[in-house]
Amino acid sequence: MSSRTSSPIFKQTLLACALQAALPMLTGTAFAQTADPSKTTELAEIVVTSSADASAEGLSKPYAGGQVARGGRAGILGTQDNMDTPFSITSYTNEFIQNQQARSVADVLQNDPTVRVARGFGNFQESYFIRGFIVNSDDIAYNGLYGLLPRQYISSELFERVEVLKGASGFLTGATPSGGGVGGNINLLPKRAPNELLNRASIGTASGSQFYASGDIARRFGPNQETGIRINAAHRSGGTAVDREHVELNVASVGLDWHSRDVRLSADIGHQEHSLNESRPNVTPAAVLTSIPVAPDNKTNFAQPWTYSDERETFGSFRGEYDINAKTTAWFAAGAKESYEANSLAGVNLSNATTGASTASRFDNTRKDSVKTAELGLRSKVLTGSVGHELVAAFSYFDFEKKNAYATGPASATNIYNPVSFARPALTGFGNDLANPALNGTTTLKSLAIGDTMSFYDDKVRLILGVRHQNLKSTSISYRITNSLGVVTAPGGVTSGYEKSRNSPVLGLVIKPTENISVYANYIESLAQGDTAPTTSGGVTISNPGTQFAPYVSKQKEIGLKYDAGRFGANIAAFSTEKPRSAVIGTVFTAEGKDRHEGLELSVYGEATKGLRLLGGVTFLDAKQIATGNANVDGKRVIGVPSSQASLGAEWDVPGLTGLTLDVRTTATNDVYANAANTQKVPGWTRLDLGARYLTEIQGRLVTLRARVDNVADRNYWSSVGGYPGSGYMVLSNPRTFSLTASIDF
Repeated sequence: MSSRTSSPIFKQTLLACALQAALPMLTGTAFAQTADPSKTTELAEIVVTSSADASAEGLSKPYAGGQVARGGRAGILGTQDNMDTPFSITSYTNEFIQNQQARSVADVLQNDPTVRVARGFGNFQESYFIRGFIVNSDDIAYNGLYGLLPRQYISSELFERVEVLKGASGFLTGATPSGGGVGGNINLLPKRAPNELLNRASIGTASGSQFYASGDIARRFGPNQETGIRINAAHRSGGTAVDREHVELNVASVGLDWHSRDVRLSADIGHQEHSLNESRPNVTPAAVLTSIPVAPDNKTNFAQPWTYSDERETFGSFRGEYDINAKTTAWFAAGAKESYEANSLAGVNLSNATTGASTASRFDNTRKDSVKTAELGLRSKVLTGSVGHELVAAFSYFDFEKKNAYATGPASATNIYNPVSFARPALTGFGNDLANPALNGTTTLKSLAIGDTMSFYDDKVRLILGVRHQNLKSTSISYRITNSLGVVTAPGGVTSGYEKSRNSPVLGLVIKPTENISVYANYIESLAQGDTAPTTSGGVTISNPGTQFAPYVSKQKEIGLKYDAGRFGANIAAFSTEKPRSAVIGTVFTAEGKDRHEGLELSVYGEATKGLRLLGGVTFLDAKQIATGNANVDGKRVIGVPSSQASLGAEWDVPGLTGLTLDVRTTATNDVYANAANTQKVPGWTRLDLGARYLTEIQGRLVTLRARVDNVADRNYWSSVGGYPGSGYMVLSNPRTFSLTASIDF
């Protein structure tokens, strides 16, 4: 168990919060309201419904079946019904998140047919391919604000819902901090106190002797219940299904809200500590290889015994909304975060695809991040003749500083089939001071957006016009390089960067020929920071590390159709997106050519029939590298992006056994490539997951038991490829994993 970020006092506080949920002094009122068990004929799960932000609209209502919502937040346009917006939005509810026993954002998005989970930057950061474009955890929004959440792993206790806005969103959400947002955006909504008392304690276990405990407490106060508080705390520790791998998580958050007739306020503060020990690293195939090895046994761990990854973050946010009059509302939001990371890693570089021979070298780094962000906006409804207008204007500001340091050590031999452990090597090269990381880069984003959503013919036709003027200022500060003797080989402190502005337009059209059908089209752009040259890529030492490229402008065209039968819905969308790209030419990391992603998405959700819920779909992708200047690359598929992928889940309430529900999920991904020349083909894979839950009453209290088995067939496969531009590192699948939790509501 790691002691680097783990505080005994903090752990005790978390467990105390979880246990506090079970104390009679907190449950008297709730117990008094419990129905007589003898009169109960049907169990009803307690579902928390509340506004997750300080807005008049509140949360979009759950769709039939409770797995997804009827809509979600479309950036500065606010919460929108799916049938009214020319964009594709999926909002996963907290009920669904709990039933899946999701531990993080990645676990939730395993259910999305448009999303695939990867690792960013070659470490253990959760990243996502949306429509084939990478979205890093840095670019996930929290209640509409970027950069506030933990950047490597986001615990599910921190959010009420996961919203996925698919496609470019420059006008809607502005540029993201680290350059994502081309294929989509992820927004997490915080938890709020519901109208009813909430006291929930959970305990669980999983493969590898992992232990889990959490508490969720909520109250409303005041003569009109205008003040709310919600406290969440969780602790997770123990091994995993992978040999020797160990994880520890401590997380706590508090959400506050208050409202009057014209004013709505909310605030959140959270803290998370996440520690990994001997966590299995990525595998990077050598550039000269023309084949990819068969995946090792998925329990195999080729991590070195001295490796670890620690992170801790503290963040807070505030949001307020004021109704100036019946037609006009102003809002303000602000947030800040401080974080610290320390890692000692040994990524595996594969040299022989047949034997599995590899090398691993020590790489340590420390990092400190500081984020400040804010948003100010105004919405107003106006009627001009028979045309309705929903006008919006918003200003956003984002300021980010990162301090970095790294150190490297020599390589030693290992093998992905028969791992070799070796003693921690001495560090031989240093970039800045690990004990005191120096300022390494800054980012300042400012934007002003104006838009008009016009409605015609009794709202059967909606037209969106808007533009966001964005200013991106980014600096990169070179490392001070020293060797093991302390001799300075590069003084560091050299600043490079840019400041650029761009207008990002949007044009969206929705036509509703019937109540059940919505046809839409959009043209929208995204503006993202250009890539930063890494230290290494694909086993190649980069000769211009730290070089930053100018912002990338991506352009998207999309058409789609949405169908809503009341209890069952389906979407189909066709899109084409072009994004400037980076590449490694020799040893130089450079901006060259573009990636063109064209695709078709099909999705279904809701109740197919009473007691049977479906969720999922399929995505077909044609992601090509265009005009790269390299004949060996032109026209080839983008690293890590399959030609097709699908996720389909079903939940079935077992007839005659009240409270028992079974669920199944199948996830399939076609083959991908680990290099730009498409000579390293990684086979596709299919995975089956099963789950069950049972709701019952014990002494008048609702008890929910949940069991789950992921990767039922215990298949070995490379689960993802890439996660950073130009890199084709591979992640081995997790073994068959069992998990069990029990929750009690008082």
